[in-house]
Amino acid sequence: MTGIGFSYRKYVAVVALQIVLVMTVLDVTVVNVALPVLADEFGISNSSAVWIVTAYQLIITMLLLPVSSIGDLHSYKRTFLTGVVIFTAASGLCAMAGSYEMIVIARAIQGVGAACVMGVNIALVRLIYPREILGRGMALNAMCIAIATAAGPTIAGAILSVSSWHWLFLINVPLGVIAFFIGWRLLPRNPQVENKPRFDWVSAAENMVVFGLIFYALGNFSRQGDRILSGVMLGIGLMIGWFYLRRQFHHRQPLLPVDLFRNSMYSMSIVTSVCSFIAQNVTMIALPFLYLNNYHFSEITTGLLMTPWPLATMIVSPIAARYVERHNPGATAAVGMLVFVIGVALLLTSGVAPSEWNIAWRMAVCGVGFGLFQTPNNIVMVMATPVHRSGGAGGMQSTARLVGQTLGATLVSSVFALIAIEMNAVRVCLYIGIAFALCAGIFSYTRTLGHRKDLHL
Repeated sequence: MTGIGFSYRKYVAVVALQIVLVMTVLDVTVVNVALPVLADEFGISNSSAVWIVTAYQLIITMLLLPVSSIGDLHSYKRTFLTGVVIFTAASGLCAMAGSYEMIVIARAIQGVGAACVMGVNIALVRLIYPREILGRGMALNAMCIAIATAAGPTIAGAILSVSSWHWLFLINVPLGVIAFFIGWRLLPRNPQVENKPRFDWVSAAENMVVFGLIFYALGNFSRQGDRILSGVMLGIGLMIGWFYLRRQFHHRQPLLPVDLFRNSMYSMSIVTSVCSFIAQNVTMIALPFLYLNNYHFSEITTGLLMTPWPLATMIVSPIAARYVERHNPGATAAVGMLVFVIGVALLLTSGVAPSEWNIAWRMAVCGVGFGLFQTPNNIVMVMATPVHRSGGAGGMQSTARLVGQTLGATLVSSVFALIAIEMNAVRVCLYIGIAFALCAGIFSYTRTLGHRKDLHL
């Protein structure tokens, strides 16, 4: 099938990817809003209720690289569809959960499905979109994530105001069925590769243990949990991680893509991504404390003041994608981080009693900067890798995001523990955000020097 029909089939296939991507992002934001309701429903403490979110995120982190490797070796399409089936079925289990233990288990199963989807999403986008307009596919991903992030609290509030919490999960079931049948009919197959290596089950087990222990320990630090236990778990995770890393250097197509890190542009892109998400998360976690406790805005107003950021990112991302079709994406991403720094600096100088408008437009500047950065940065990472390693590259990209977000949350909790005066703690967090954003901008620009021809779409 050629011409218009072929293009039509490919681009309709994108609908399946975006439906499930939005579902996996929404399932973090809507459950965050519903945690007090779920705590009352199951008669548990707020700290126990956090596990309903943590179980989901922890399983995703542990499985991202293994499922990405399975996609590289076998089929991105089958991995994606398997993830859709698991995620949709687990959503039904969450809705039917009659106990706290059952919903935590169902959420962990949901995490397995979400990892399958996230691990091969970028690889499928790369197969669907021609090279010259790949940036538009990456921008659509960023836009859908921004929409889901911005709309999540509103959707959760609307559902909870007219119905029970069960519908937060049941809404995924019809959407999952639709996404499965579209993907089954229209998603492309992997390009043919000869002499593919076998899947490394030992490395997969090591990966799960290493990421599980390290991320659980970091999350426990951020929640002010048992610091001795967290330190022991972190130490064990790092020790096993050393053996895991050594094993990867002896594989032709390793689970942890150390082969891709030999490409300086790719390795710098990963570092850039981690720095940018540390900057974003440090800033976004600290700001609500400023708005609620120092500026004395209501919870509703605080939520609305956080919205211009993802909305601006949503608007700017497709514009940035079109721009980098003819210009250097590394330099564009660097400019984005500079705009982000300006936005955070403006928030620092907003005064002791700013109006809602004075905060909202500054938040929008931060969102514009992150929108200018995110899509070009993702393009650099993807273009620096061979097509048959798209799964590993995409999995590592998602892992870099999770690492940055986790480190950002840990930094915020550490700052608040060390500095008693909340206003000063928030300001320190914003300065940390600026520092990491500047690092991301510098890395973003310098990584593409000497590689300009490789970045033309």
